[in-house]
This record gives sequence, C-alpha cells and structure tokens, in this order.
Amino acid sequence: MAVKILIKRRLPSDKEKTDFIVATFRRLRMLALEQEGYISSETLRKMGSPHEFLVISTWRTWEDWQRWFDSSQRKELHSKVDPLLEGATTYEAYEFGFLS
Repeated sequence: MAVKILIKRRLPSDKEKTDFIVATFRRLRMLALEQEGYISSETLRKMGSPHEFLVISTWRTWEDWQRWFDSSQRKELHSKVDPLLEGATTYEAYEFGFLS
C-alpha cells in the first residue's frame, strides 16, 4: 500500500540560515530520489506564513519510507538543520489507494 508522508517545518527568518537549510533540503531530496520505493515529493509554502513549509512525500510502502527515514545519510543531513529550525519537524503518515 502506498503512503504519503507529510513533513512540516518552520524555517527561521535569518536569510543565511534559511539558505543553508534550503540547500540541505535539496540534497536530501536528491538522495531520496535514489531510494528504493521513492515515488515523488513536492514542497509547499504556507500562504500568509512564508517561513512554514509542507513537504508531501510519496513512497511505495511504509517500509520503504521507514528505511529512508532511518538511513544514516538522511539522519546526518537532517541533524545539521534541525537545530536551526524554529520548532521541531513533524511527520505524519497516510495510506492512500485503499478505496480503489
């Protein structure tokens, strides 16, 4: 069963930090593209709140996502930006395709 992962983050207003964070997230996406089970993702910026972002990531299975989430590559890159964010990153997982 395919899953969608919703990842919410609030970036700081400091441009230098934000530029570093965005560059790191681009690297994360490039690495995710190479992972087994990765289907797609999109990044959205909240209207009226330009520092709030939502990433919707689609994976073939929950296990594929979990393997990526637990990978040392992802953890290493994310550990560099987590302290710079305003608040914790939140993750929510949703199944889809179960009604078809």
